[in-house]
Amino acid sequence: MTQTLQPSSIQKIGNDLAIAWNDGTETYLPLESVRRHCPCATCGGEPDVMGNIERPKVTYSSGSFDLASWQTVGGYAIQPRWSDGHSTGIYSYKYLLRLSQVGV
Repeated sequence: MTQTLQPSSIQKIGNDLAIAWNDGTETYLPLESVRRHCPCATCGGEPDVMGNIERPKVTYSSGSFDLASWQTVGGYAIQPRWSDGHSTGIYSYKYLLRLSQVGV
């Protein structure tokens, strides 16, 4: 039986989101990269009826890369709240792991 990879601890350390996984590994994601890869429709766009995605122009402010807080969503994701007020992105644990593997 394989164990589902889950965070055992999530912390903001300096300018990184630090995640300790239940398999003993650790991930450090730069907060700026986490924000720039926000998966919400406002940041990444959403498909129209034909499946085309028009990417919106996203602008950032001085608080855009400062992680104010986060909450867990079910047992599968976190929802960050950034100091500029943005809080609509839901980052699944699989997505955070994928971001760490591609080296954002």
